[in-house]
Amino acid sequence: MQDILNYIDGVLVPPSTGSWINNIEPATGNPYCRIPDSGKEDAEHAVTAAKAAFPGWAATSINDRAAWLIKIADRIEERSEELAQAESKDNGKPLSLARQVDIPRGSANFRYFARAITQFHSETYDMGTQGFNYTLRRPLGVAGCISPWNLPLYLFTWKIAPALAAGNTVVAKPSELTPMTAYLLSEICREIGFPKGVLNIVHGSGTKVGSAIVAHPDVPVISFTGGTSTGKAISKVAAPMFKKLSLELGGKNPNLVFADCEYEAALETSLRSSFANQGQICLCSSRIYVQRPIYEQFVADFVVRTKAKVIGDPLEEETEIGAIVSQEQFEKDLNYIALGQEEGGTILTGGKIAEAPNERCAGGWFLEPTVITGLGPACRTNQEEIFGPVVTIYPFNSEEEGIAFANSTQYGLSSTIHTTNLKKAHRVAAELEAGIVWVNSWLVRDLRTPFGGIKASGVGREGGMEALRFFTEPKNIFISL
Repeated sequence: MQDILNYIDGVLVPPSTGSWINNIEPATGNPYCRIPDSGKEDAEHAVTAAKAAFPGWAATSINDRAAWLIKIADRIEERSEELAQAESKDNGKPLSLARQVDIPRGSANFRYFARAITQFHSETYDMGTQGFNYTLRRPLGVAGCISPWNLPLYLFTWKIAPALAAGNTVVAKPSELTPMTAYLLSEICREIGFPKGVLNIVHGSGTKVGSAIVAHPDVPVISFTGGTSTGKAISKVAAPMFKKLSLELGGKNPNLVFADCEYEAALETSLRSSFANQGQICLCSSRIYVQRPIYEQFVADFVVRTKAKVIGDPLEEETEIGAIVSQEQFEKDLNYIALGQEEGGTILTGGKIAEAPNERCAGGWFLEPTVITGLGPACRTNQEEIFGPVVTIYPFNSEEEGIAFANSTQYGLSSTIHTTNLKKAHRVAAELEAGIVWVNSWLVRDLRTPFGGIKASGVGREGGMEALRFFTEPKNIFISL
């Protein structure tokens, strides 16, 4: 099997521990490569390299840093098919999704922040005859970037690109479940001669590598995307060390479908927001609340179209629902389906292990997309993050009741509204407790906008100038006249 290697100080190296982790293909359940089971020593080596490279990289002109990021973006595009194939195999997602979303977004992240840094500005404040203030924004040093398994290259580059653009050096840890495109990114950096030590990629578990990065005294800033419980653990370590933190955590996102919606568009968008990437996107809408006059029709049509979804080998062109990323996640999804039944829910479709689409996938983790009704907002199934192809549908009466249902969880990442009433859209969007609200749409992303959640869905914002502000520290200077 192929061995994935760490990328430290510009060199591809095996783990100092000598230990390896089998990387499992979700569609087959079989190992197909090995990743480093790195430890504290590997993280230390990476931080040392990043710290040594920081003064030179921070002193590099904005235009030169931007040029390096553009080179990475260009190379991602040149190797896009190879990267898409790797992402599909590593994650279990349909190849079509990796081609259309994950890999293009990886290159777009580098390209956007290469341009954004050239427009990044600070402020001056005139105090008349007394003098004036001006604010400098300076990189922080070594940035620790820890990314999840659901959108591997997409979210990995979402953190790395702004950190590098702002002048920081980076020690990054991709998910141990989906390491391949991060490894290919390290190959790209070597191909273009990217300055050594500026970007370091250390593979391994969160308990070993992630914890070492978070606790390291020479890493002043941490950007993490993942589960809420892990975010709490990171905060306990990082907060007493006064590290700067960005935490993009879990979600239990509501989808409010009003009776005055554009019905067909609302139905199709709701299907996509429920089951894209097997429901394994933090922004997926797992709670659908439908206004009473159209509830019965919506449920019937939603179920018919859910049943028509093609479950298949992720590498096949026609596949719409691929494999669940890991056996652990697969079993978690099944446990929540069982919980939904215990709580009194009715499974209208799905709820079972799907038949293997072909002989190659006989040992894979495939699950039928599942629709459950009859569960009120307060039950565990509607309160806890599942992160799989499992949705509930429940009726609401008034606008106020719909808002109350939507806001009834500890999470506040995103929400979706379907209505043709513009005033209602503005009213409801303003009342929803979420960092992102889509109206008559879902997952429309503008890289200039702030991204993140409230409540248990996280702290801080990513994207656009918010990301560049996060990865820099303001310094005010007063000049007396």
